[in-house]
Amino acid sequence: MKKQRYNVAIAGATGAVGNEMIAILEERNFPVDNLIPLASGRSEGKFLEYKGNNVKVSKLNEDSFEGVDIALFSAGGSISEQFAPIASASGCVVIDNSSAFRMDSEVPLVVPEVNPDRVADYVNKGIIANPNCSTIQLVVALAPIHKRAVIKRVVISTYQATSGAGKAAMDELFKQSLAIYQQTDLVIENFPHQIAFNCIPQIDVFLDNDYTREEMKMVNETRKILGDNSVMLTATTVRVPVFYSHSESVNIETVEKITADEVKKLMKGAPGVKLYDNPKKLLYPMPVDAAGKDDTFVGRIREDESIDNGINMWIVSDNIRKGAALNAVQIAEILIEKYL
Repeated sequence: MKKQRYNVAIAGATGAVGNEMIAILEERNFPVDNLIPLASGRSEGKFLEYKGNNVKVSKLNEDSFEGVDIALFSAGGSISEQFAPIASASGCVVIDNSSAFRMDSEVPLVVPEVNPDRVADYVNKGIIANPNCSTIQLVVALAPIHKRAVIKRVVISTYQATSGAGKAAMDELFKQSLAIYQQTDLVIENFPHQIAFNCIPQIDVFLDNDYTREEMKMVNETRKILGDNSVMLTATTVRVPVFYSHSESVNIETVEKITADEVKKLMKGAPGVKLYDNPKKLLYPMPVDAAGKDDTFVGRIREDESIDNGINMWIVSDNIRKGAALNAVQIAEILIEKYL
């Protein structure tokens, strides 16, 4: 007999994404029976609010998943590598927000608007991977175009908010901005350079090919989600002095010709996408438009006049919501609707 309510654990519950996961479970009225917030020993005993009640945070350990149906992980790759297999062995399904399992061939990498059918593959290891935040908003917009005209090549430049690096990173932006106005010394701790009033063309570490790990995540994850390794991609990822919402400048070359008007029509009908495109009225997506919203905003759609089959677009999405917490909860919704 199908369950009506589910025990849901949140690993990394006290972090920015963990907090957002709890809020979204409440907003979307997910059928939670018991909510089990889990965190490190530093947060043990704290209380988080859920549906008007204070829920006590427990320390994450090997016994945390007994009786749990679904575990949402947002505690970092090393924690996921250690505890996700333990959670799965305990009988619950893990939806993991880290990069630990994304490229594992047996673990589905899911964006519900693009490849919801892959949720079924959770049976392989009991784990479903949540893609990188910048990848999620990209593929939501690319998928309808790829289906219609077949994408040959994509060039992406990202402008990523400091919240993507955690609360301490956002605090650093605030403190550095204040220090500049007050003419006091800047403290640099979470970024390789000053972030206030600056752009840093490095997110994560550099690899042997001189791309950063973040850039190669976008390349490899996009191919896996689209299910097409023939799509060529290249990315430059940049950290900018914004608190919430990642922006992306995207150039797409297709096999078949597709016009800007056709792309706009596709975006209007695409799940999870909001078309925000009217140059005459200066209407285009900005981080302030997407912050706190579920949709991925798309605008500045125009034909690339330098090649025959080219399209330019600008994509903006809240990296904490759709880029992390919301996507995980949407996966959980598919899981309980069709498979649990």
